[in-house]
Amino acid sequence: MRASIEAGARATAALVMAFIVGVSAQYALAQSATVQISIKNHRFQPTELHAPANTPITIRIKNLDPTPMEFESVTLRVEKVVAGNGEGVINVRALSPGRYNFFDDFNPQAKGVLVVQ
Repeated sequence: MRASIEAGARATAALVMAFIVGVSAQYALAQSATVQISIKNHRFQPTELHAPANTPITIRIKNLDPTPMEFESVTLRVEKVVAGNGEGVINVRALSPGRYNFFDDFNPQAKGVLVVQ
């Protein structure tokens, strides 16, 4: 009988832990921000993105050109090649308020800024 009580307690503890992990994951997702940008004719659209400060940021990039592009930012410390007519995702750490410039390394005339407030 004692063994079945201990097994039940372990099962209950496992369920409680699974619930806590699930709630924590949902909380973490709710605490992140997603911004979207596209590039067409070697120009970012829009050229200025906005995101909240102190929150992890997901940048979704849609390349509408037939040629590849490379999203790059020295201040964000990221670079990502996105195939022609493809999509890419960049996850950025939580940032302090400021302006973070980015560009297409394959077409340097394509420039933009992420404004974090």
